[in-house]
Amino acid sequence: MREGRPKTNIPTDLLRTLIAVVDLRSFTKAAVLLGLTQPAVSAQIKRLQYLLGADLFDRSVQGISLTQQGEAVVTYARRLLSINDQIMHLGASDARCEMVIRLGTTSDYIAAILPATLARFRERRPDLRFMVRTVPYDVVVRDLRSGGLDVVIGMSLNPPPDAHHVTARETVWVRGVSTRVNLDAPVPLVTYGEESPFHRVAVNALQTAGLNWEANFVGTSIASLSAAVAAGFGVMPFARNAAPDLGLIIWEDAPLPKLPDLYSGIYVCEGGDRAILEQLADEIAEMLYGTTRRVPKLVIDKPRRTNPAA
Repeated sequence: MREGRPKTNIPTDLLRTLIAVVDLRSFTKAAVLLGLTQPAVSAQIKRLQYLLGADLFDRSVQGISLTQQGEAVVTYARRLLSINDQIMHLGASDARCEMVIRLGTTSDYIAAILPATLARFRERRPDLRFMVRTVPYDVVVRDLRSGGLDVVIGMSLNPPPDAHHVTARETVWVRGVSTRVNLDAPVPLVTYGEESPFHRVAVNALQTAGLNWEANFVGTSIASLSAAVAAGFGVMPFARNAAPDLGLIIWEDAPLPKLPDLYSGIYVCEGGDRAILEQLADEIAEMLYGTTRRVPKLVIDKPRRTNPAA
């Protein structure tokens, strides 16, 4: 604790700047989002660190990396800002004051097909606005549990006990027209990367079958991955029901091991307007799955070893 540091309240604008830097992983992008200059963002972070008497970012590594104290501050900041925004909403004198619902998914494919459902939902509730974020698995789970997200759509390796809706998704190999696989050589993969459950089920299946593999193309968007598959970079694991929408060829008789099902779940955060959030989750489930198993009891306050990453 730094001597001489006055005890004071923490301005919420400093906390919002911190969250923007962490979520966007860039001081420059945070400045653009907040309508500030980069020096102004840096000055706000320095002021926040001064008020807290702790370094929030680990300067020993490149990029945006939080210290242990920084992780704790971000968690509490998300909760505080969420409560602050709810209070402002309740206290608004304008009856048309809008409510923001924050949705998160690890799949840019899901993010791309959500707007149609959200638009229909907003026709009945014109006071609603939506923020949709596509972020890595660990960020989605952290933000859901800390109150930074209201609804999350994600994929897990096992049936998640804490999902509001869950359904099994058949996973298949997809390929390009000219794709060939030589089992005496490493199987060429097109993949989101190691954090993706699609990647993990593919690697586990190949290793169990005694086959070697190599990542010939790693991408962060389904558009780039689909193009890589079509160009013949390799095979890719993907959900059967979604493959035709992207023009992906399902390799029905692939000389590769059968892939296990993955489980797609929709998670709803505790707190907020539960009736609206659950109704929205129900309509997203209908759009994504048609029919689903509704999980009667939702528990998200304890960490679990499920991996809702699409």
